[in-house]
Amino acid sequence: MSSPEKKPFSVVSLVIDLVLTGIAFVIFYSLVNSHVQSNDPKMIMLWGGLCAGCLSGVFWLAWQMLKVVFKFQRESRK
Repeated sequence: MSSPEKKPFSVVSLVIDLVLTGIAFVIFYSLVNSHVQSNDPKMIMLWGGLCAGCLSGVFWLAWQMLKVVFKFQRESRK
């Protein structure tokens, strides 16, 4: 019977992913903030934050897919 594959989980990897996603959020928020069509600062913060949150989620998913593909390519060379 073959041994089950271990799913690698690293706290360091999780922290790196969260830091990168946080940096992406700040970048997206600074870009999107000026495009909110309102004069109310609270509405600008709300809608800018919501949009930056969605974009950060897409960034996180793309980053995870990039890591999986890179790991697959690296293991297939062996």
